[in-house]
Amino acid sequence: MKMKLFAAAVAALAAGGAYAQSSVTLYGVVDAGIEYTNKNATNAAHTNSNNLWAMQSGNQSGSRWGLRGVEDLGGGLKGIFVLESGFNVDDGKSGQGSRLFGRAAYVGLQSQYGALTLGRQQTTFYDFGLLYDPMAISTRYSITATAPEYASRADNTVKYTGTFGGLTTSAFYSFTNNGNETAGNFTNGREYGFLASYAAGPFSVGAAYDQSNNTGTSSAQLIRRATIAGTYAFGPAKIYAGYRYAHAYNNASLPGASGVQNTASNLGWAGVGYQLTPALSLSGAAYYQNLRNASANPWQFVTTADYALSKRTDVYASATYILNKGTNSALGVNGFNDQNPSTFVQTGGNQFGGVVGVRHKF
Repeated sequence: MKMKLFAAAVAALAAGGAYAQSSVTLYGVVDAGIEYTNKNATNAAHTNSNNLWAMQSGNQSGSRWGLRGVEDLGGGLKGIFVLESGFNVDDGKSGQGSRLFGRAAYVGLQSQYGALTLGRQQTTFYDFGLLYDPMAISTRYSITATAPEYASRADNTVKYTGTFGGLTTSAFYSFTNNGNETAGNFTNGREYGFLASYAAGPFSVGAAYDQSNNTGTSSAQLIRRATIAGTYAFGPAKIYAGYRYAHAYNNASLPGASGVQNTASNLGWAGVGYQLTPALSLSGAAYYQNLRNASANPWQFVTTADYALSKRTDVYASATYILNKGTNSALGVNGFNDQNPSTFVQTGGNQFGGVVGVRHKF
């Protein structure tokens, strides 16, 4: 009888222990390369230019380290968290404005019905870009130069993500981004968005929406964005095509609009990825944006080759060419002048950029 009671106690303890199983994973990416760009304006008037050679961090993937944890709570429910810190390989400094965990910092619950998480997280536009940008949101070079919202994050965010067969859905609400909640001003810095993506065989299609209010005294200013895109894979190739509409309201301005208020923007892109060999992949893309009433209609062309030396280490070469059409068009290889003041390009001028580097994942 005593042996039976002892065996039952051991079984009960073992069953209880199954609910407490947990794991924490350390992971990261270290990416650095040498970049060349021409026609860099060296004064605020953007009237002169010079060539520039520079070491750059996080070219294909932002350099980072992170902790990812999961605990089995039983009944299909899990507790999860992610803490992810970006850094610059060239000088060792923290990225994302020197935040400790600027790339991600959230905790939540996950089940078969999806995940609900709280903290600093990627917006649904970021999630969408990872799926439908031919360059996979590379820091250099991708859709994020002409449309930085595709790499945006939001503070103070509640986010839901669920996958049901081929359908992926997500939605988020940020109480305020890059600021603090303000009593009596619920819209101050508020942002929210939605995403739906469906994949079946070689085909996938998705759509996303985002709306954000400015942080500060002009919180009535807002920007609305909607995007749709699709991909089709055949053999070793995959083609991409997409469109995004944006509109600024209440005296807000869009990136690249040179301060013109209440304008709208149409952005279209197309690209292809090709797995030439198991180790060598090639990709290319073209992006065109029309900023209404701002005399800014830039083109961006990108091509990248990546060679895997192992499962965790690869080398790459990427090049881009910017064609600025319009007297106020000021898109550089790494973003618009009004968004990236440290790397000016001559207004109305064109620019070439290229980078070679190495990336290691752990």
